[in-house]
Formats: sequence, C-alpha cells, structure tokens
Amino acid sequence: MRKTCHGVIAAVVKEGLKKAFLGSALFLGASAANTVAAMDYVETPFFADQVKAGTLPPIIDRLPKTPSVAQFTGKQTMGKMGGELRTLIGRAKDVRLMVVYGYARLVGYDEKFGIVPDILKSVDVKGGRQFTLNLRAGHKWSDGHPFTAEDFRYWWEDVANNPKISPAGPPRLMLSDGYPPVFEVLNATTVRFTWPKANPFFLPRLAGASPLFIYRPAHYLKQFHGKYAQEATLKKLLKKKRTRSWASLHNRYDNMYRFDNPKQPTLQPWVNRTRPPATRFISVRNPYYHRVDPKGRQLPYIDKFIMIVSDGKLIAAKAGTGEVDLQARSLSFSNLTFLRENEIAGKFNTYLWRIAKGAHVALFPNLNVADPVWRTLMRDVRFRRALSLAVDREAVNESLFFGLALEGNNTMQPNSPLYKEDYQKQWAEYDPDLAGELLDEIGLTEYNDDDIRLLPDGRPAEIIIETAGEDTEQTDVLELVAESWAEVGIKLYIKPSQREVFRNRIFSGQAQMSIWGGLENGVATFQTSPEELAPTSQQQLMWPKWGQYFDTSGKSGEAPDLPEAQELAALATEWKSVTDETRRTAIWHRMLSIHADQIYSIGVISGVQQPVVVKHGLKNVPKEGIYNWDPGAHFGIYHPDTFWFDR
Repeated sequence: MRKTCHGVIAAVVKEGLKKAFLGSALFLGASAANTVAAMDYVETPFFADQVKAGTLPPIIDRLPKTPSVAQFTGKQTMGKMGGELRTLIGRAKDVRLMVVYGYARLVGYDEKFGIVPDILKSVDVKGGRQFTLNLRAGHKWSDGHPFTAEDFRYWWEDVANNPKISPAGPPRLMLSDGYPPVFEVLNATTVRFTWPKANPFFLPRLAGASPLFIYRPAHYLKQFHGKYAQEATLKKLLKKKRTRSWASLHNRYDNMYRFDNPKQPTLQPWVNRTRPPATRFISVRNPYYHRVDPKGRQLPYIDKFIMIVSDGKLIAAKAGTGEVDLQARSLSFSNLTFLRENEIAGKFNTYLWRIAKGAHVALFPNLNVADPVWRTLMRDVRFRRALSLAVDREAVNESLFFGLALEGNNTMQPNSPLYKEDYQKQWAEYDPDLAGELLDEIGLTEYNDDDIRLLPDGRPAEIIIETAGEDTEQTDVLELVAESWAEVGIKLYIKPSQREVFRNRIFSGQAQMSIWGGLENGVATFQTSPEELAPTSQQQLMWPKWGQYFDTSGKSGEAPDLPEAQELAALATEWKSVTDETRRTAIWHRMLSIHADQIYSIGVISGVQQPVVVKHGLKNVPKEGIYNWDPGAHFGIYHPDTFWFDR
C-alpha cells in the first residue's frame, strides 16, 4: 500500500453534491440493471476494417469489463452510428472545448446537477473526507494501454509532487482547509484520497467543465520524465526539441485539458488528430471509449467532431448560412432574429436554452480602486444603491431581449431553491428620485454646466466602465445605462480593452468599475459552496485585492476592512465546516441577503436565452436546456456522445 501527502486551497464548488458530504458514508455507483452482456456488443462500423485487418482488437477486447451504459430518457432515443459534426471556434486554443463538450469525467453532473460516476465504476465516500475511487477493470486509454491506479500514482508522486514539474507543489484544489490528503494505491483498480477534514470541493472539481485531472497516461509521459527515461535518450530528445530541461519538455507534452497534443492518449469520446497551428481540427472517435448504449453499441455515435477556426465576428453569419451542425459559442440573443429568418434556407433549428448565471450582465464597482476619492464613494453603500436604483432595467430588457429576460440583482434565479424575490428586487427597481436623494445625502449636491454632479474634490462624477471589448451586447447595455444615469447626474464612459489588460487594470486598482457576467452558478442549492459570494479570489471584480489576500494566504493584496465583507468571509469558512442542512441553508440566505442589501455588484438582467443552432437531422440535442460553463460544461451534461445524425 502506497501513501503520500500534499495538497491545496479549494476553489468554488458547484451544484450537485446531494448528500455526498452530509452522511457518514455514501456510495456513488451505477445500477446493476444498467449493464449489457458482453455477447451483445456490436462492432462499430467505423472500425470494422481495422478489426478485420487485425490492426485493432474486436470491441469485446476494447471495452472495460463493465462499461458505462448510457440511459435515454424523455425524448432522447438510441441512434445511428456515423457522421461528422461541424462546429466553429474563434481561435485555435479553443480546441480544448473538445474536453469540455466531450465531458468524460471521473464523476460528472447529470441533467439535474447530481454527481454520478462516469469514468469511475463507483466512489465510496466516508465522512466527507475519505474518497475511494473504483476504476473499471479493463478500461484502456485511447491508444489501447490499460488505465489503472498507476496513472493516479504517477500524477500524484511524479507530477503534482515533483518540484521540477510543479515548483509550487500540487494544485491548490487538493487542499481542504489547508490540509493535504493522504494518497493510497489499494490495488490496480482502486485508489484512495483521505483528508484530515471534510473536503466538499473534491468531487465537484472532478466534475467541472475544466476538471481537476488527478491522473495522467503514465506509460506515455514517462519517456519525458527524468526519473524514468534513459539519460542518453532524454538528452537527444531535449536537443531535438530545443528544450533545456526535461521538466519543460514533460509539461509541453502533458496537455490533458488543452487537448493540443494528438500523441497524448485520452479518455474522451473523441481523440484530436490535428496538431496546432491549424484552422481545422479533426477529432475521431476513441476506439477504447468506456460507454455503450443499451444495445451494446460503443459510443460516441458520431465518428468525427470537427472544429473549424473562424473570426468570432463571423460565426453568427456562418451559422445562419448552414455551415455548422451545432453551434452556441459566439452566438448571442441579439442574433436570434437573423438566425430564425434563415432557418429554412440553412436547414437548421434555433433552440433557446436558459443561461444560468446569477446575472447575464452586471456592473462591478471596484472597492479596491486606487483613487482615494472614488474608493470612498465605491465603499459607501448609499452610492452603490443609488447607481442600482438609477438603472432602467425594463428599458434594457425590452430594447435588447424582447422583454424575455429577468430584471434585477446578481443573485439566484427563480429555479434555485435559494431564490427569494427580495434578493432579486431589493434596491433594483427603477427609482431615479430615490437615487437622487441618496446621492444628495452623500454630499454630491453640486453640478457643473453639463448637469453632472461634482465630486468632493471638484471633479465631475464621471465613471469609466471598463469592458473586455469582446461583446457588443455589453456595450449596448452600457449605452442604455448611460442614459438613465445621466438623469441623476452621473456621466458614464465606456473603455474597451483586451481581456488581459482589462483584468490587470482591475487588479491594480486603475479601473473604477467594470462589466462582466454575474455569479457563475445562479441555480445553486445549500450543498453548493457559497465562496463566490465572499472575497475569496482575485478574479472577483468588485474586490480583487481582498480576493488576492485570500488567494495568497495574506502574502499579497489587502485584508477586507468592511464589516459585511468580513462577515461574508467568515460565513464561507463556516459553511465548509458544518454538515447540517439547516445551518448550511441559513448561511446561504444570510450571504445572499448581505449582497442584496450591500449591492457589491449591480445586476442588470439575468435568465437570458442562449441560441443553439442545431442542423436538421441532428438528434438528442435537447430543445430546452441550461447553458452554463460550470456546472454544465455547455453541452457536456447532455452528453454529445449520444448525439446522432438521422441522415
């Protein structure tokens, strides 16, 4: 039995923990009824010639002894094998979306955001701190090599805890309350992680859109590792690849998420066969994929998944002319009319999925802005409330979203059990008179000749809202907000920049305010971590320096110095240590009520519908769905390996 220790700070946990951490023990596994007898396996036509020629084993030797069996419910049906699916991406690095959409995970979310085994046969959880992962015997990587406990050991001992490959140590996501896990190899198909304290983040991170990969294809990567490769062979390889260290070489070829190394074996349903730079990435079906349909046919149904690089500004136009089979990325609600007008000619349908963010668009006052006058104003709750009251959300909704979006704060959506109307409406109903009174109360009673209020130092109250320059929809929203803010004496300017510059200006305190999407998960339950509501990450645009302080354990940034923000941090910490449903629910409601009252972000609208273009004949794509990054992985939770062409 092998044991090692190390680990990290946990990130935001997402939906679907159910009772995984509330009881003393839990078993997550597939029903025994969901099986297919080995004699019933059907050879895949795509591989028939290779099997006949003897260059590929027959299907019974390619599948795990107990494969995962896809279940078809509602309007989903078992399908036909074959075909090529085309979609557009805005840049070559987006080939990583194959990992997102493919959504093969150790454990993954189902359509109700419950966590279920996928690559794993089962998971045993004890006390919320011990996780025993049971692999499927006979499961193989895409190159046919066995997928075993060695692949977990290699990652933990030789990658995550190797100072040359990982100088900072294992991913911070592997710590629970500052404590590392003990790792054990129990046998060839069983590994165990045990933390001293409960870790409610572990399974959600394994199920994420960009998952925590706690395994590697050891048989492939050892050729680049100084511990395993022959020194002379490694020196020749370093010289050939013009790389100074074996660690750099190893990291170059270890691209589980980036998916840009066609030689690296994978467990995803499709295998990338195109090395960048390229404008057309072709992924072909994985001959050793672990899932079958109830008739014993190996998934995915579709043979090839093709990603074509296109200018992001042209993707909507190309989708509208029928150049894609499935497309949602780079489409927005503003494209709906154009898409619907071209459905017949382009031979596609446009479905509408509800975006599950807490706000589709939100404004983020920077409480850590460097300018002392603006910092004082941004930290005054009356100023934030006034700005929120001065936003005419109905005008935004009617003008840009046909009145179909939800108006209000950046909070839970109505289909979350944590939703309350007060959270959505408090300080969020258009009231310019009350907004003006609050601004007067602060002392902003003087105006210049343009009817713009003056700051205490005599400067006009001109707020520059920074954007990443990627979304014209945000600019359209800001133009409408500018009109309503002008009525209360606040001037709004829009400053677009590239995303990296945008974030750096916010982090450094140069930006007064920014615009972005709201809470990532607007359909949370009490089991979902509420850390997104507390200052826990530098990426939080309203308090980046407070988040950085948490990120770095106090080594950088600034400690929160507003009582309500301090309370949010304490509540988020308490949530991790309690297992009682009543208390966890109470913590969530207290944190949501603080946000509704304090207006740390100014939500504008939420529940916007995402256009999804689906070619005629493409089956099993839901007509109604949730479109979200995490949880959801966009198409991932609907399992594109079960999509098929009826043509």
